[in-house]
Amino acid sequence: MRYAILGTTQAHRDDGTPVDLGGARLRALLTALALTPGRLRTNGALIAEVWDTDPPADENGALQALVGRLRRAVGKAAIASGPGGYRLCAEPDDVDLHRFERLAEEGARALADGDPAKAAARYDDALALWRGPALTDLPDGMAAAARAETQRLDARRGRIAAALALGNAAQTL
Repeated sequence: MRYAILGTTQAHRDDGTPVDLGGARLRALLTALALTPGRLRTNGALIAEVWDTDPPADENGALQALVGRLRRAVGKAAIASGPGGYRLCAEPDDVDLHRFERLAEEGARALADGDPAKAAARYDDALALWRGPALTDLPDGMAAAARAETQRLDARRGRIAAALALGNAAQTL
């Protein structure tokens, strides 16, 4: 599975077919889990992120039901239960935000190492992952979204620096 949270939350099977995620809460839960793929998120943290300031009366029951719906959508094996929480069974590169971060870091290293062509390619790949504002489906994801947007702006500046180093000043302007 591939998960996209740089824009409206999406999931795609390995063959590229999209998964129907349904409503806003299901997308919020997937986004919250995708922020830290492979790591356990506590019930309390997930409830706070999915319902923000308006949690349901039976928080844990509502979360359990929501996890059940998400498992039906993305497959039971994609969401693991752990002591007091859940985790997305995925590698960081399976989530576009983390793949973006890796590619942008590779671009910055290539630029620092004097390889603007490689830097430009990595930055292009990283920036192409963005489909809209980050974490839009997370009710209170402003801080994490602001960090992602800062990284995006840094990548754009790096891409411009790579273009200038390649002698493409006129095209860049």
